Amino acid sequence: MRLFEGTQWDRPPRCERCGELEEACTCPPPPKMLAPPEKQTARLAVEKRKKGKVVTVVRGLPADQNDLPGLLSQFKAACGAGGTVKDDELEIQGDHLERLRGLLGEIGFRVRG
Repeated sequence: MRLFEGTQWDRPPRCERCGELEEACTCPPPPKMLAPPEKQTARLAVEKRKKGKVVTVVRGLPADQNDLPGLLSQFKAACGAGGTVKDDELEIQGDHLERLRGLLGEIGFRVRG
């Protein structure tokens, strides 16, 4: 809700790039700024969950600087396992610590754990 919405001083918001109203703007969204993997450190851990299930967790990769769903699909395909993104963490079902350490190293991430 805008400050003067519904009054005579109401000015609807406009796009900064094309000047059209935000509702009518057809500009593509701004590109996501991705940080280079060489400047990031991924932390790996193996955790036990309910009923003795084992999960490999990748932490330390900020969601705003990385394509976490893209990385997750790459890891799932390489490990042949399921997984999910929860709270800026990648979870891969099973104990895939060494395999993920190698994959992250190939991509260029520094790895701890």
